[in-house]
Amino acid sequence: MMNDGTYNTELGGTGNQTASGSQTNWERNRSIDGTLHSPNDNQKQAFQQQPTFQQNAFLAQNMARATECPFCGAHLDMDADFCETCHRYVRTDICSFCGTPLAEGEAYCPECGNPRGGVVCPVCHTINEFSFCKQCGTPVTEEAKVLVQSLKETPEYREMLAISEDLQDLDKCLPYNTEADRKLESYNEQLRSRLFELLKNDGDKAEKLDDRKQQRMSAEELAKRKAECIEKLTALLDNFAITATPSPAVARNYAMASKPQGVRLAWLCNYKHALHSGPCGCAKPQLGGKWIILGKGNMDQIKDDNLQHG
Repeated sequence: MMNDGTYNTELGGTGNQTASGSQTNWERNRSIDGTLHSPNDNQKQAFQQQPTFQQNAFLAQNMARATECPFCGAHLDMDADFCETCHRYVRTDICSFCGTPLAEGEAYCPECGNPRGGVVCPVCHTINEFSFCKQCGTPVTEEAKVLVQSLKETPEYREMLAISEDLQDLDKCLPYNTEADRKLESYNEQLRSRLFELLKNDGDKAEKLDDRKQQRMSAEELAKRKAECIEKLTALLDNFAITATPSPAVARNYAMASKPQGVRLAWLCNYKHALHSGPCGCAKPQLGGKWIILGKGNMDQIKDDNLQHG
């Protein structure tokens, strides 16, 4: 934790080992006794010509016995549902949006109705396998929108949004550094007050003119106000921290819904104590985690900035 209340840490390695790029999905899946299948060309072709849901079912059966990603071959814990190496959702027997079990051949979740292949974000047009866009954070399912709206009605969330807005306004503030700057700002404030008096009979214009949060101040005062906002926001973010829960989908959805917009945040996971751009980049969000405020110069510590894949 830095002096200004923002977070800074050195990240260790993930321990993931990526398999050779020449291997196919078929070759990476092992039989019950641990030996590698050696299908002939006809078998490979038959597998590749199967419908997608049948291929997914095949991969799911092998994932239940393996600790490798079926897409890239990276090491996975048995209870991980997401590969942090290739950024793919690996469970085909569990709905990635709500956590409901899926039967073989089901193209849509019987509980939430979302498709296996993901949904397109209406804002940035990214294809997403989770309820919130991994690129811009927009809720992409009806359940996610309802969750966000329910949180917005709580006093804690409203307070968090208000502090986030104050912090954004302070980030836009240009501090004065000399006595001449201070005198000029004082003169401008006097002119503004005079203009407000002249327009006081015009309620709409006067109200808009008076609604100005961005005021110049000294660098010391600006730093003090920012530190106060960061301290308050950090405490509120800690209150929204997620403890261990059985469902990765529930953990991801709640974490994304509780994220305030407009502030530089990262998700600190309990799985590897690594920084992610969000819980959508964590293999085991069900272990919990929390949002932390980023300081200057540590954006490169986020291990999954680019979550899009081909």
